[in-house]
Amino acid sequence: MNQEQKQSQIKQLIAKGKAQGYLTYAEVNDHLPRDIVDPEQIEDIISMITDMGIQVNEVAPDADSLLTSDTAVTADDEAAAAEVAALASVDSEFGRTTDPVRMYMREMGSVELLTREEELKIAKRIEEGQRQMTIAVARSKIVVAAFIESFDSVLDEETDVRLNDLVLSLIDLNEPEFDPKAVAAAAAAAKEKAAAKDNDKDNSDEDEEEPKGLDYYDVKERIDELRGLLETASE
Repeated sequence: MNQEQKQSQIKQLIAKGKAQGYLTYAEVNDHLPRDIVDPEQIEDIISMITDMGIQVNEVAPDADSLLTSDTAVTADDEAAAAEVAALASVDSEFGRTTDPVRMYMREMGSVELLTREEELKIAKRIEEGQRQMTIAVARSKIVVAAFIESFDSVLDEETDVRLNDLVLSLIDLNEPEFDPKAVAAAAAAAKEKAAAKDNDKDNSDEDEEEPKGLDYYDVKERIDELRGLLETASE
């Protein structure tokens, strides 16, 4: 394609943008000469088109958006079109190896944005995935062994490990009213309470006391059960 043909394509693109009041990335991509694959060159062309007062969007804007737009097509369109065409006629230094950039520009405008319901659905899937990951990690023998080792160091004066750093609350999975969400909420509240206590500590002995309702020996009883299960599983 010679330079005149390239300039003609660009001028057609600008004329279309003036008539519509906007251009989409797909339309820009379709009118650019095929040998333009340098992302920076493409961005410069889009920037110059925008400077002429022509919006460049991912998707076609609605009528209200066009009416309220502050952009206006400049008077010296012919000179600007020639400038854009001149830029478009510059040979790319990167060859055709960056064609995926053009493919992305073509397709990005055809993908619809997520609705509120779709965002919530994806968020729930992410939350469920994180929950399953946490369960999988908690079932790891290595993780359980490390947790037990940390618990054993609670009474060691040479360590800074505290009981409420390891255990937020005790639950009974066999209780009919067991609600995982309620437990998660209670655990989060206990964690916030512990954090608030850390912020208010005054280097007194009272700061070393564990939160009420969390007894070391009650926790130790559960840990011993867990220790037995780990030993059985390791045999």
